[in-house]
Amino acid sequence: MIKKLITLGLFSISAISFAQQKFSIIPSVGYAWRTAAMPKGISNEERNYIKGLKSGVNFDVSAYYNVKNVGIGLKYSNYSASSDGRLSVIDQNGNRVSANVSTKDQITFWGPALMYSNYNEETKHKLFMDVGIGVISYKTVTGFVTGKGNSLGLEADFAYQYAVTKNILIGPKLGLTAGTLSKMTFNGQTVHFDDDQKEGLHRVSLSAAASFRF
Repeated sequence: MIKKLITLGLFSISAISFAQQKFSIIPSVGYAWRTAAMPKGISNEERNYIKGLKSGVNFDVSAYYNVKNVGIGLKYSNYSASSDGRLSVIDQNGNRVSANVSTKDQITFWGPALMYSNYNEETKHKLFMDVGIGVISYKTVTGFVTGKGNSLGLEADFAYQYAVTKNILIGPKLGLTAGTLSKMTFNGQTVHFDDDQKEGLHRVSLSAAASFRF
């Protein structure tokens, strides 16, 4: 009988502990700015064209299993930008040739992440910060040319949120994404970059984030 009571007590404690664990799903959408320096020696037309690709829409979503103030989960983000313009080049005969050009860029990140928050504290003013390390991917399409590349990336966020209800929180979020490509494939052909020509994928973002807890 005593063994049964002990077993029942342990089971009850485990059930209560499990009930206290919370899942958090945190989507956000906003704007982001790529921070890599402009190439040197380019024309004003090229500079303005690249500027169009250095800012764009940022979307991300994270999912965490919370143990007290620590969340363990996964993180995904997507950055997209486009630019249109008319660029000029000098051909092999020394003639200047110009053409309309359109480029679409996309940078994605996904990987495991950790979060620290005060979600369990008795206040409507919540803070959280998280960091993830995973795969960062870059895809750029200009006309019939498609470039792709992957590397190790890092993504970190810091946010303030207000608890509208116990399960719904909203507020601003500041994010940082980092990654560098030393090689890419263009229409299936691999190109290795010199140290001063590597593709920097770093960006900062400012978003509106919502947390759904259950």
